[in-house]
Amino acid sequence: MNWDRIFELARRLQTVKVNKFTIFHWAVASYVFIFGFLKWGVPFISRQITGMPFPLPVPGTLMFFYVVLITVAFYLYITSSEDKVREFIAPIKGFLGGDYGIPVRNAVLVVIPILVGWQVYDIFVPKTSSPVSLRIQHPSSNFPKKMESLKNPYENPDDAAVDAFIEQAKANKVEFIQQVKPDVESWLGKNPGVHTLGFVPSEKMKAFLDALKAGNVGKDVARAALKEKNLFEGRALYAMNCRACHGDSVSGDGPMADGFKLRPINFTDNGTIETIVEGYTFWRVATGGRALPTEATPWDSAMPTWELNLTEEERWKILLAEYDLAQKTPRIPETHEVAGGKAGEKK
Repeated sequence: MNWDRIFELARRLQTVKVNKFTIFHWAVASYVFIFGFLKWGVPFISRQITGMPFPLPVPGTLMFFYVVLITVAFYLYITSSEDKVREFIAPIKGFLGGDYGIPVRNAVLVVIPILVGWQVYDIFVPKTSSPVSLRIQHPSSNFPKKMESLKNPYENPDDAAVDAFIEQAKANKVEFIQQVKPDVESWLGKNPGVHTLGFVPSEKMKAFLDALKAGNVGKDVARAALKEKNLFEGRALYAMNCRACHGDSVSGDGPMADGFKLRPINFTDNGTIETIVEGYTFWRVATGGRALPTEATPWDSAMPTWELNLTEEERWKILLAEYDLAQKTPRIPETHEVAGGKAGEKK
C-alpha cells in the first residue's frame, strides 16, 4: 500500500473542503439553522414539554431581534480583519463572475427578487381569514360546578367569627397574617401602649376601638372592623404577589404588564370580574393559567398556580382586596322559580 499517495490525497481533500466552506458559507448556514430552529423547532419542542395541543410560537418581534443580533455578531467577526473580509466576499465575487456557471447565476438573480417581492406582497396584502385562535376571557368548560356557589367568608364574617374577634380585641391579642406581622411589631415598638388594631388606618376600625374603649361594642361595628382588618391583609398580600402584573389600581398596568403578549385583565372594566361568580374567580386564582381549557391557549394567561404558594385564607383575602380596589361586586348566580319546584332553585 502506498501511504504517501494516501496522505497526499487526504491533504488535497482537506484543502478543497476548507477552501470551499468559507466564512460566507458558515454565515448562511447559521442563518438558516437559527431561523429554522426559531420558526419550527421551538414550537415543536414546546408541544413536547407542555403536552398542549397547540404549539407556542416565537413572536415575530423576538425573531427579528435574534436576526439583528446574529447580523451584528457576524459583522463584528467578519470585519475584525481584512483576510476575513476577503474570504467572505470571495464566493460572492466568484458567483457574480460566473464561476458556478452563467445559467446558475442568472437563475438565482431572477429567483431572489421574485421571492423577496412575493414575501413583501404576502405581508402587506389585506387578509380576510378568520383568526386561528380566539381569546376566551373567562373560559369555563372545565370550571368545577360545585365551586359556583362559593362565597368569600371574609366579605361578611359570621357571628362566631365576630364574637371571637371582639374577645381577641378586648385582650389586645388580635393575630395578623405572617406577612404583615413584622410591620405591626415595628409599629407597636414605636407606639407603645397603643392597641394593635390601631395599625389599620380606617375610620371603621377607629369607631370599633372607640366603642371597645367605652365598653359598648355592637356586632355591626365589630363586623365592619373585622372586614377592614381582612381588607388590610388582602391589600398587603395583593401588593406582595399580584401588583407586579395587575398594578396598584388593578387595571392591568403593573410594571411587568408590558412583558406579556397579552396584558393582564383590567379588573376595573365592567366586563371582567363583575361578570363572573366569586367561586370562579377563586378557582382561577388557585389554579392559575395551567388549569385553563384548550380554547384559552396559547399565551392567554401566565398567572401562577397560587394554591401552591398561598393558603386558602390568603387567596380569599386577596380577592376581597381586588374587588374592593376595583370597586366591583361579584356576579350573583342566577336563580328562578321552577314550575312545580321551590323558589330559588337554579336553572
